[in-house]
Amino acid sequence: MTYRVVVVVVVAAVVATAAVAAALGGGVTDRSLPELDRSRALVPLGEVHFDLFDGTTLPLTAAPQRTRESLRDRIPPIERPRYVRAGRADHLADDDLVLGYVTDAGRAYAYPIRILNFHEIVNEVIEGTPLVVTYCPLCRSGVVYDRRLDGRELTFGNTSALYDNDMVMYDHQTNSYWWHTPGRAIVGELAGAELTPLPSSMAHWGDWRRQHPGTRVLSTDTGFDRDYTRDPYDGYRQIVNAGHRFFDDAEASVYDDRLDDGDEVVGVVIGDEARAYAVRRIGDAAVNDVVGERPVVVFSRAQGPTGTVFDRRVDGEELTFEASDGAYRDRQTGSTWGPDGVAVGGPLDGERLEPVASRSTMWFSFAAAFDDVEVVDEPG
Repeated sequence: MTYRVVVVVVVAAVVATAAVAAALGGGVTDRSLPELDRSRALVPLGEVHFDLFDGTTLPLTAAPQRTRESLRDRIPPIERPRYVRAGRADHLADDDLVLGYVTDAGRAYAYPIRILNFHEIVNEVIEGTPLVVTYCPLCRSGVVYDRRLDGRELTFGNTSALYDNDMVMYDHQTNSYWWHTPGRAIVGELAGAELTPLPSSMAHWGDWRRQHPGTRVLSTDTGFDRDYTRDPYDGYRQIVNAGHRFFDDAEASVYDDRLDDGDEVVGVVIGDEARAYAVRRIGDAAVNDVVGERPVVVFSRAQGPTGTVFDRRVDGEELTFEASDGAYRDRQTGSTWGPDGVAVGGPLDGERLEPVASRSTMWFSFAAAFDDVEVVDEPG
């Protein structure tokens, strides 16, 4: 890529972040919050940078309270989500990406990236579980978290700041700052606390709809006037792989050349072990692994690329999977499995694999969030 092209794409990234914040008329200044406790921090305060939405940034050390308040929720979270049935989601094309979540009772929900680009956070309660759907366009990082912490229910918003080019959220209850991809509080009263990720996956809408015909889809009726047909981050992966990050002055930035910075990975963290599955390189395949002593399988799809993670035990028997004609087959029984972890043929027909919590993100973001991460970039 020539220098001229890099400059054009970088300018496009600045315009994109400005576009999603346009016409908001400032942030949320009428919500009473505790003052941020900057005496408690896991990271240097100067490495938390506020996006001023004009191509410039301001470190937390130089940002007075009034500025922080004016920037709060400039990219507004969705706090009263509405849904439509799959047949009424005419705003989606088959190749549009969605962040999918399936409840313990088997009800499916799809959150289109076209909407999350403009909101990044959805606070919700589904089947009694308070959860937060999160997405950072600057690192293509989608994670669903349980927003309860030690029995206390938190509600999340957007600080308009980034740490290592990843969204920084805040909670309404303590005004602590949270690093998005690891779900970790890095500044404030709750510094050091971590949210529990829930099983979720990125998928193309056409695939998700076929796997979950009864899915509910986040409606474009969000209460905000946005052009959800437009993707302001189209081509952003090329920006990242050209060596550019939106905040190049972030001293905390981690560079790990085992993968390209913009490679899409599915990350799994169990206990002290972290694994990144490079689904772009793995393609249509099954990856059998053991993470934190738990046998898991990643059903990787070249389309997207995307990947979903499951516990590969059924009734105590450990299965080994391989890709087969667009589906997956276990070697022990010869049963055929769909990408949603449900057996569709063979002796185990109708059985369902238990989903495992994961994070879908670009490589640079996951590498920064988790030390000693191991990379898997081939099937097997």
